[in-house]
Amino acid sequence: MFALSGQNLFVVREPQIAIPTGSATPLVLGELNGKPCFAKLFEDGEEPPAGSEPVALRQLFGALTDEEFAVAGRALGLTAWDRDHRFCGRCGGNTEASTTERVRTCTRCGFAAYPRLSPAVIMLVERDGKCLLARNARTKMPFYSTLAGFVEVGETLEETVAREVREEAGIEIHSIRYFGSQPWPFTGSLMIGFTAKWKSGELQEDPTEIMDAGWFGRDEIPVVPPKLSIARELIDAFVSSRP
Repeated sequence: MFALSGQNLFVVREPQIAIPTGSATPLVLGELNGKPCFAKLFEDGEEPPAGSEPVALRQLFGALTDEEFAVAGRALGLTAWDRDHRFCGRCGGNTEASTTERVRTCTRCGFAAYPRLSPAVIMLVERDGKCLLARNARTKMPFYSTLAGFVEVGETLEETVAREVREEAGIEIHSIRYFGSQPWPFTGSLMIGFTAKWKSGELQEDPTEIMDAGWFGRDEIPVVPPKLSIARELIDAFVSSRP
């Protein structure tokens, strides 16, 4: 059973980090290695699975198998959806979960709430053999990363990439190319990665978004995010590419 509290996953540590057993929950995730998987969000005061302790899911990257980590991410997103849609967002009535598909339906007006993802783009911009990296002004995390932002209604992904770079860094880009994608359960997002080339302009950081930004060569890369993220994949791909 994938048991959660906030963004923490309950795990047992002996003899090695593992997912506790149990199935006392109606939220079914699917199967892992031929065995059914369940998810449960524990409220304050509820007794967690025996012998388990909560650990931030981010810290379990590499400690769990890739398959377990992916299912844990799904559990994080689905338990949040199940919690947040117990009542109808249209009329306030009670909702009930379907037994045949992933949906909660209002018992009063029939409004159906399906799990939703927020699409976001993340991009690595290159100029003369250097890549654009920045420190986020809001989270103030102690590393540099690629730029990113959420897609707005009516935008294409490519338009979002160009707009976010323009708004956050003050430059224009071209040659926008798809790189890859990654579900990001911590914000309920689907991160869609791109690469792009600098076209014109000099860096003018938006101080509400960016603490510091700069162009970094392959042998000048500062402290960057861990391998958990697609941001790191973009940076590693740049470093390993030919000059």
